[in-house]
Amino acid sequence: MSNPTTSTTVSDGGLVLSATATITKFLSAASTNPNISAELQTIATSLISQHPTVPYKPLKSIWLASDPKTRPNFTHLFSGSGFVFTSPKPREKSAELQARLKKLSEAEERKAYDELVKDVAPKRSVEEPFSAYKDQLGFGMHVALTMFTGYLVGFFAFRALFSQNVAMSAAGGILGLVVGMIVETLLFMIRTSSQNVPSVSSKSRIKKTQ
Repeated sequence: MSNPTTSTTVSDGGLVLSATATITKFLSAASTNPNISAELQTIATSLISQHPTVPYKPLKSIWLASDPKTRPNFTHLFSGSGFVFTSPKPREKSAELQARLKKLSEAEERKAYDELVKDVAPKRSVEEPFSAYKDQLGFGMHVALTMFTGYLVGFFAFRALFSQNVAMSAAGGILGLVVGMIVETLLFMIRTSSQNVPSVSSKSRIKKTQ
């Protein structure tokens, strides 16, 4: 198992140099040099395995710990070596940013679709039955008036037919009221169907265009 301190030192960020023959030879000798600590010997071994690059900081630490009489000159050690630049990792987009970009993309797609079909299917304001209080009140009064009119028509018609018989006249009034209610119901169904027809035809035209 590798020493945690050693791994941290070797993988520490900083300058990275290209490994020359002089650097590799120095590290190879340092990996078995009894005059430096066991930790630095392990680091030297790890740096050799990182060929063709070597980090500057641990290399300098090994050089400083080595015997000045046997170690190469500092300038000579780095002669012929150069800096190695690595491209930084691309920044990952956060989940919040990705969700926002997705919403913007969907909004752009809807906008483009609306622009594409605006001539084929112009926007229509769909009014639901009884959408306003005024409509509800008007419809109720219209139904009541129709039923009342039907009652009167039936009442007087049966009164004339059955010699002013009160029971038959009332029955005729009720019959006229029911007929008026049925007529008003049929008219309401026709009005509702006529409102739904344009929207269905518009959808069919859009599908044919696509």
